[in-house]
Amino acid sequence: MPTARRLHPAWVVLLAVTLCLVAGSGLRAVFGVYIKPMEAEFGWSRGALSGAAALSLLLLGAAGPLVGRLADRWGPRRVILGALVLLGTGTVASAYVQALWHVYVTSGLIIALGAGGLAMTTASTVAARWFESRRGLAIGIAAGGMSAGQLIVIPLAAALTYSIGWRGSFFWLGIGLFVLVFPVALALLANNPEDRGLRPYGATGPVQTAAQAAAAQAAGRVSLTEAAQTVPFWLLMGTFFVCGYTSNGMVLTHFMPHALEHNFTAMQASTALGVMGAMNMVGTIGSGWVCDRFGRRGPLATYYFVRGLSLLFLLYVWDVPSLHLWAALFGLNYISTVPPTTTLTANIYGRYSVGELSGWIFFSHQVGAALGAALAGWIFEWTGSYASAFVSAALMAFLAAGLALMIREAPISARPVAPAASAPATP
Repeated sequence: MPTARRLHPAWVVLLAVTLCLVAGSGLRAVFGVYIKPMEAEFGWSRGALSGAAALSLLLLGAAGPLVGRLADRWGPRRVILGALVLLGTGTVASAYVQALWHVYVTSGLIIALGAGGLAMTTASTVAARWFESRRGLAIGIAAGGMSAGQLIVIPLAAALTYSIGWRGSFFWLGIGLFVLVFPVALALLANNPEDRGLRPYGATGPVQTAAQAAAAQAAGRVSLTEAAQTVPFWLLMGTFFVCGYTSNGMVLTHFMPHALEHNFTAMQASTALGVMGAMNMVGTIGSGWVCDRFGRRGPLATYYFVRGLSLLFLLYVWDVPSLHLWAALFGLNYISTVPPTTTLTANIYGRYSVGELSGWIFFSHQVGAALGAALAGWIFEWTGSYASAFVSAALMAFLAAGLALMIREAPISARPVAPAASAPATP
């Protein structure tokens, strides 16, 4: 009788990472739920509370390179567990704030740093180490978890706030993280398959020992300085800068006021955002599947080109069905750029370099997002319309499509990796 095929442990590790990303992205995004209750209790201004949100976004991007470097050197397991502790501590502590500076420390600093360790920077490190094949799909599933986090945690936070107050909402979300998520991560996460005597999913050949894997990691790692001397790194930075400019910066920040000024109601605009969020998950997981079968450059260029078209389409939306059609189209390619960008980074620079380099690439994304958000606001003040801002975003998306086609996927290694058989013996 043929033996049943066992589920490769890589998928179990991926499930644990995805759960952590659901928690990280969700808890990072809930601050908006608590703004009005805090205003009502303390009398703080909207601008003062928005400063804490801005600090959180800035630190989230700035943490990427450091988190990625630590994940490459220490392994992603330690980074993720430490990030969960920070995130849970900051969330529980937020239930006890009494002064404005407390909010800046808890939500602006501690929660942001914790969420920064539970982002695609660490998830890409796990996927690169555990998956030799299906790497794009693995990254797509993890990125889909980030979308799911906002769809799950934000309504949950709102429901808890309505029933037990904003302090109770913060407290029980933090406790839930420690009780439900942290034990799963502690039990299931591992840095490398070699630590458990396994090969990465889809890999062939003999299983390396932990010492041989460590030697390969030291020899095969490409530093930031070495990567910065190559063209693909700057092309990846440039295209992901455009991704942040056109998505988080331009659309996520300014879609709601744009819709309200074109006679859509707040409920209609919010529903469109819900459609966009749901399609995020479909598009991101589908993007990973596509990249595994058809390569990365072509799909990445296609996503940016379609994004440019959708931004132009937004200027001509005329009724609710067309608004929801636009939201579905834009949602499909909102985060679909993550799997090809991250797998290109892993394939070009190696699975032991992807954390730090992805962190810098993500930082460029956040810089683009900040510039897009600010520039769109300035353009609206100058012209009374977002039309020029959305056109600029469309043109940049078309430019990114061309840049994506210029990326060469040939591996770049700073030093030759010694064969497993010749690895030095453990002393």
